[in-house]
Amino acid sequence: QVQLVESGGGLVQPGGSLRLSCAASGISFSIYTMGWYRQAPGKQRNLVATITSGYSTNYADSVKGRFTISRDNAKNTVYLQMNSLKPEDTAIYYCMARIAATTYWGQGTQVTVSS
Repeated sequence: QVQLVESGGGLVQPGGSLRLSCAASGISFSIYTMGWYRQAPGKQRNLVATITSGYSTNYADSVKGRFTISRDNAKNTVYLQMNSLKPEDTAIYYCMARIAATTYWGQGTQVTVSS
């Protein structure tokens, strides 16, 4: 059974930082492309960042220079370091694992940026 379990969300003030983690089980983690997506209320789910099995990364323009995605294959975990957070970063953040035509999703973790 595949499980993706996110953690690290919460409430943070503008300009602050958070680090999200996603622990995966039930997959051969090292060969999967891992990623983070987010969905704000009333909006569609959008890409935040991805990292391939070869450690190539891709970021949404809105987070470039502020967010960093990384992975630890020994721990089957992908991270999202989020700095200089803005109110518009408020959303539910979802972990994603993808290989070929198969995609798995986590349950999501809420990130709220507010003063």
